[in-house]
Amino acid sequence: MKNQMVQSAARWTKQALTISVLVGTLHCLALYAQTSKPIACSAAAYREFDFWLGEWDVFEEGGSTREARATVTRIQNDCGLREQYDGADGSSGESMSMYDPSTGEWQQTWLSNRGQVVFIQGTLQGQAMILSGTDHHAGSKRLVRGVWKPESAAVRETAETSADGGKTWTPWFDLSFRKHSALVSHDNNGSDEDRRAVSALDTQFQAAVKNNDVGGMGRILADDYILVLSSGKTQTKADLLNEAREGKTTYERQEDTNQTVRLWGDTAVVTAKLWAKGTDGEKPFDVTLWFSDTYVRSPAGWKYVFGQAACHQPPAR
Repeated sequence: MKNQMVQSAARWTKQALTISVLVGTLHCLALYAQTSKPIACSAAAYREFDFWLGEWDVFEEGGSTREARATVTRIQNDCGLREQYDGADGSSGESMSMYDPSTGEWQQTWLSNRGQVVFIQGTLQGQAMILSGTDHHAGSKRLVRGVWKPESAAVRETAETSADGGKTWTPWFDLSFRKHSALVSHDNNGSDEDRRAVSALDTQFQAAVKNNDVGGMGRILADDYILVLSSGKTQTKADLLNEAREGKTTYERQEDTNQTVRLWGDTAVVTAKLWAKGTDGEKPFDVTLWFSDTYVRSPAGWKYVFGQAACHQPPAR
């Protein structure tokens, strides 16, 4: 009897261990299935409209008077974009844009505080996002077509309408989205014009770096320019221009946000958050950092004389 009890207990223990191992294996497989699941909206197509992300001052193309402020952010776990638009005349609106994998097109819905509703869709064609559809304002149901295209450090948005089913088109608006700059003065001598000039110059410099534009960089940099990197290494104007000539570094992103300009007489300091992504030789990089750039007014205009980069932060997302 005792032997039978021992054998029975041994069989029970073996069965329990087998069940325990089986449950543990199934649990591991379930966890693996969860962690190996593709991340939603991770396909490259969802990033096609990312050039529009940021804080923007909006101007009529070629104009110098700000018509609106606009903020474009990622929403819904990076699956879509939201634009908040606030006009200087009291008008406002917002749009939601998302890539639809079932159609291979971008869909956008625009709503305004003046009762306007626009539904448009389309695709990225070259560097331009082209969306078209219907404007339902006041029951007009006219056709509309919008084009967003990156231009240097700005985004140009043009639109046109058609009242005859697309046979003929009439220009609607032509806007330039320029990086927003917080203009801060610490004396009574500085002017908004100076601060805007320095802001635009620093934005032009980032665009020149992205494009390895030796001429554009050379025009902005002072001859005695010095850059101090987070590693403590320093670079001169000649160093930066030589790197651009060699073209070993290619940029997918070279964009700044949260730009602030402070002015003290003939000296201006720009601070901003930079996202740089690309390849250096064959080595990829994806870094986010804060930097400060110092400009000095000279007989030839504002010149970039000193730069300092902070330690790298986790990559921007």
